[in-house]
Parts: sequence; structure tokens; C-alpha cells
Amino acid sequence: MAVPHATDVRNHWYWRPGWGIGSRFYTWHITFDGQPEVEELADQYRSLLSSQPSLDVIPNRWLHLTMQGIGFVQDVATDDVDAIVAAARNRCARLSPFKLIIGTPHVDPESIQIAVDPVEPVRQLRAAIRAAIADVWGQDRVPEPAEPYNPHLSLAYTNTEGPAAPLIEALSSAPNLSAHAMINSCQLIVLNRDEGMYVWEPYATIDLGS
Repeated sequence: MAVPHATDVRNHWYWRPGWGIGSRFYTWHITFDGQPEVEELADQYRSLLSSQPSLDVIPNRWLHLTMQGIGFVQDVATDDVDAIVAAARNRCARLSPFKLIIGTPHVDPESIQIAVDPVEPVRQLRAAIRAAIADVWGQDRVPEPAEPYNPHLSLAYTNTEGPAAPLIEALSSAPNLSAHAMINSCQLIVLNRDEGMYVWEPYATIDLGS
């Protein structure tokens, strides 16, 4: 099913509540280190996207699929984080590694992103992470709504407001590419955006099926 394009874009980099220079945030991501097809796909689009001044293109090392936040570092006890990691490790050991197909990019209001297929294994992984948080904090303290959740890989973020038409036109000339990724782990990271890009330090890696 085709993903609809946005008609307008907005600046992704406004300061959301709690965020500022120096903020650090615990969150779960699927990252794509060691996934050469994904990096090759991103490389193929990079020159096209870099020519658009309204976009900040994501370097390969920071490509990710957002999963589930925990909270700002100053608000979460380290013992709680470690307990969540242990619960997640136990729950994710029951899940099998899975393959994702990453295909054609589209214009979202705040990014150029690619839907992934199939979505169900990603949703199952996220549900396991949320259940692990609930194991430690209780169901009523799991951060972020369960829905809507739209699993995707972003290639660039928009840095201005305006019509989406120029970006849609640029993407119309993009090659029809796809990449395969084997997902056998997910990462708890400490995220920041001090320099106008999401970057992180790893905190823990959880393997699937082990």
C-alpha cells in the first residue's frame, strides 16, 4: 500500500517539552550498524537529499528505527534502567530475529522516511520492551502511548516550514531501491540532539532469541 505524502513540512528541530542543550534521554532503538544494504541505500539517496536546503540528512552511523522511550536521564534511577534492561533481555530472548525490507522514501511532515515491511515483528519487539518497562514500573507508568506507532527509517529531517512539493518532486526522480536488514538485537541508548542531529551513546544491547 502506498504511503501518502505530506502536503506541507515543518521544522523538526523545535524544542519539545523537557528538551534543551545538554538533555540526555534513555530510549530504545533498532540501529543499523553492520547492515551494508541499508547503508548503501542511504548512500544512494544522500546526494539527492543533500541538494535540498530544507533537509538535514542523517549520516549512516545515526540511522535508526525509533522504538520506545523511557525518560530523561536525570529523571530515571540507574537501578530502574538496569532492571528494565534485565526484564527486556528476558522477554526479547523469546522473540526470533527477523528480516526487514526497506523500500521507497516519502515525505512526512518532519522527515523523509521509509516505511518498513513487515511491521508486525517490529510491533512485537516494541510490545516486549513496553512489557519490560511495565514489569519494573507497572502498566500505568509505561511512557508514550502504545498507538499510534509507525515503524520507519528516517533518511533526513526537515529544518524549515513550507510546502512539501519541492521535496516530493525531488523524490520523484529517485531510483527505485530497496534494502534488506536482519534484525537480531535492539539497543537502549542515551540520546541527545545538542548539535542539530540525533546522536547517542549505547547503554545496553538486547539480543533476540538468546
